[in-house]
Amino acid sequence: MTEIIQGERIGKTAPLKVGCSAIIFDTDRQKVLLTRRADNGKWCVPGGHMEPGESAAEACIRETLEETGLLVKVIKLIGIYTSPNRIVRYSDGNVCQPIVLTFEAVPIDGKLSLSSETIDIGYFSLEDMLSMEMMPLLLDRICDAFACQEMAFIR
Repeated sequence: MTEIIQGERIGKTAPLKVGCSAIIFDTDRQKVLLTRRADNGKWCVPGGHMEPGESAAEACIRETLEETGLLVKVIKLIGIYTSPNRIVRYSDGNVCQPIVLTFEAVPIDGKLSLSSETIDIGYFSLEDMLSMEMMPLLLDRICDAFACQEMAFIR
């Protein structure tokens, strides 16, 4: 189970890890694509950790394709999310202070499908999401995407 640990400057105790995630709207921009994780059953947007030698956009594209079957084009940065007062402990025991770059992306090819990392997938409204078991802190990022702000959020 993923656990968020809070504390004054607790980030000093863990390595930094950069992740990228994709917000993909439906054609009416009323719903966002979510996947249900195979490892913990929680809903999230497609995304994951950057690998050495790839750009943030490449990581977002790769992770989205792996998790959804969709090839996407990254069109804008929604926000950068990190806090020195928060670390994450994953179910495998790894701990980090995450830096998450959240992008808006649009599908350009592929077919929506499940993967070894996902057990369900679909488009959901903000109202739907209020009753879903989601990954921590995700709803704030999705709300930022719905705000359609020109400049990226830095939180």
